[in-house]
Order: sequence, then structure tokens, then C-alpha cells
Amino acid sequence: MAKKFPVNPPHPERICWGCDRYCPADALACGNGTDRTQHPAETFGADWAEAWGVETPPAKDPEE
Repeated sequence: MAKKFPVNPPHPERICWGCDRYCPADALACGNGTDRTQHPAETFGADWAEAWGVETPPAKDPEE
């Protein structure tokens, strides 16, 4: 089963999003190792999930 894909991670530039391994950007384990796959938020902006129709998890209530 695939890992749950984060909609807006805090530092997407630190990770390769090309597969379910989510390797650090400086230690790629798959592919040819020349470049990392960007997170959609880096390419399309923070509202990428809404534009693509991806269901986002509900926001946490700060009073809980």
C-alpha cells in the first residue's frame, strides 16, 4: 500500500517526491540520481490540491 501523500509539507525542497521512498534530496535511491522530483506545491503553487480536485484532510481545531 502506498504512503499517504502530503498535500502541503513544510519543506518540500528537502525530499524527492518521485516514489514512495521519499528520499532526502541529497541521497536519491532510485532513478539515475541526477535530479529530484518536485512536489506539486513547488510547481503549481500551494492550492494545487484544490485545482486538481484532491481531497485534503480537515484542518485541526486549535482548541482541541
